[in-house]
Amino acid sequence: MTDGLHAATRDELHGLPVEVAPRLLDGLLTTTIDGDEVVVRLTEVEAYHGLGTGDVHDAGSHARMGRTARNATMWGEPGHLYVYLSHGIHSCVNVVCGPEGEAGGVLLRAGEIVQGADVARRRREERGIARTDRDLARGPGRLGDAVGLRYPVHDGIDAVTGELQAGATARLQLRDHPIGFVSGPRVGVAGLAGTSAFPWRFWIPGDPTVSAFRPGRGAVEPR
Repeated sequence: MTDGLHAATRDELHGLPVEVAPRLLDGLLTTTIDGDEVVVRLTEVEAYHGLGTGDVHDAGSHARMGRTARNATMWGEPGHLYVYLSHGIHSCVNVVCGPEGEAGGVLLRAGEIVQGADVARRRREERGIARTDRDLARGPGRLGDAVGLRYPVHDGIDAVTGELQAGATARLQLRDHPIGFVSGPRVGVAGLAGTSAFPWRFWIPGDPTVSAFRPGRGAVEPR
C-alpha cells in the first residue's frame, strides 16, 4: 500500500495551496485514535489561499478577512491539520500549506478508505448514517467522520511529525511521482470564488469516490 510513497515534509508543503493541492492526490492520510487506525487515499482536494497569499484575493477562504481564533491554525506551520466545524455538524480536515504566517490550506474533499473501513463505517453509523464503502469518505464531512478527527480537540494536529494530540496521531504520505489530475471550480463556494475563475478543485479523473459538483450561491460564471 505504501509503495511509491514517502512521508510528507514541511518543505513540500511550503508552496502556495494551489501548487501543493494536486501533489496530495493519491497520497495517504493515516489517523490512529485510541488504537483505531484508518487510512484514506486522497482522491479530491480544494486549495484555499490566505489573506494576501498569491496574486488573487480568495473570497472563498476562511482566512479572507484575517486571523481569528477559529482559523488560527491556517496561519501556522505547514503540515499541521486545520480542522473546523461545518454547519455545526461535520469536522472537515485541511492540510496547512504555504509559508508560516501567510495562511493557506488544502481541503481534503474525498477519498477511498483503504484500511480500517470497519472503523470508518462504525463512526458513520454512530451518526445514524451507514454508507457503502465508496461513500465512506466521499465528501469533506464524511471524510472527517471516517478518519475520526474532531473539532476543536484535533485542530492543529501535526501530520508531519505524527505527534500525539488528544489521543490521536495523523501522518501524511505523498506520492514519489505526481499522478494525472483534472481541475475545476470549487464545490459550493459562493460568488466569483466558486466559478471557473478559481479552478482550484483537483481530483483523480474517473475515481468513483470523487464527490459530485454543486455550484455555490451566486456562483455565476464571468462573461
